[in-house]
Amino acid sequence: MRPLTEAETRAVFEKLGKYIGENIQLLVDRPDGTYCFRLHRDRVYYLSEKLLKLAASVPRDSLVAPGTCFGKFTKSQKFRLSVTALDFLAPYAK
Repeated sequence: MRPLTEAETRAVFEKLGKYIGENIQLLVDRPDGTYCFRLHRDRVYYLSEKLLKLAASVPRDSLVAPGTCFGKFTKSQKFRLSVTALDFLAPYAK
C-alpha cells in the first residue's frame, strides 16, 4: 500500500470532480478525522489516517482491503470509479 503519485492523484481527482465538483476537499477533511487515498494492487482505497497506521503493521501479501475501494486503474492507467464509492459521494453530489 502506497500513496498515489502525482499523475494518479490527478486522474482520481479529475474523475471525482465530475461528480462532486469542489466538494473533494470535504471528502478528505471530514469532521470525524482526516481521510486519505492509497493505492494497493491497482485499486484506490479511501481510509482514515488512524486505519492507515494500523494497516501499516500488516504484511502487504496478507492485506486484502485496507478501506473502501473507490475504484481501480486499468492497464492503460485510466481510473474507473467503483460502485462502493457511491455511499461516500452521494452527500456531496452536484
